[in-house]
Amino acid sequence: MAISDLETDGGKIRVSDKVRELLVGAIDLHCHSGPSMMRRQLDHIDAMKEAAAAGFEAVVMKDHYYCTAPTARLIRNKYSEPTVMLGGIVLNNAVGGLNPYAVEHAAAHGVRIVWLPTLDAENHIRAQQGVPPEKAFPKRRPGALTARPVMLFDGSGQIRDELKHICDIAASSDLVLSAGHVHYDEAFRIFEEARKRGVSRFVMSHPDFILGASMADIRSLAEWGVTIEHSICMWFGGPDDVLYDRHDLAAFIEAGGLRGTIFGSDLGQFGNPTPVQGFASMVGLLLDSGYGDADIRAMVGGNARVLLGEPDRGIKAT
Repeated sequence: MAISDLETDGGKIRVSDKVRELLVGAIDLHCHSGPSMMRRQLDHIDAMKEAAAAGFEAVVMKDHYYCTAPTARLIRNKYSEPTVMLGGIVLNNAVGGLNPYAVEHAAAHGVRIVWLPTLDAENHIRAQQGVPPEKAFPKRRPGALTARPVMLFDGSGQIRDELKHICDIAASSDLVLSAGHVHYDEAFRIFEEARKRGVSRFVMSHPDFILGASMADIRSLAEWGVTIEHSICMWFGGPDDVLYDRHDLAAFIEAGGLRGTIFGSDLGQFGNPTPVQGFASMVGLLLDSGYGDADIRAMVGGNARVLLGEPDRGIKAT
């Protein structure tokens, strides 16, 4: 569906010509298109076409269970749309957890983001304890193996050698390192070690959800150099996803700063808005909240471009 065809309902913000204008050049670093082990409403090609119709500069496909870099490479080779499709790898059990070989292979395919564990993070598993099965995330598939936490530290509390090796690979390939669903204080320890090893690009998604960061923590992380990514689904998702309102939005932006804040859709799930619909709603909310064009462009595109180091960097070499 092209962005020009979108209309709002259910209290969502109407897509205006101004919204469509500000979406041109947007970058989504958190697109949950499919195929996936979870139910998705659009696949990677549909996500690319929707983003291209709205003038997005780039989309990073995120899956909790497999590296999306080869798929991104295939899409770039087969389609001529201007939106650059990029891949990432999440260090969950399905790729071997802290597996330097998987990260090295992903980097050779042009991966751009390495996420620390998400659904298999010890912090995520701990947060799900006691949650009723119908509210659990993820829903357990019949016969699926029980989630085993990916341990980031050894018995003496030191960062594991495998993770240090992964940081070295990220540094040599100039990749973005994401906190995944690791608790913010553990993630910051890893970020400090990664910076010592040459990593310079850091991002933390939905820092107060699962990760446990306060507004003061967000401010400190941003001042240190971590880009703060907020999930649009937590404003404009389904009833189980929406957590925030415009007041939270202003507080988050104030804490992370206008140049340290980005928005990722975190959308693609069945029953939720599409990623572009989510971005359109967020741009409308930002306008309605009094933010100017330049600041909105930065938060939905420009800051992510700086984080990536230009979306098309290195593509010709892969």
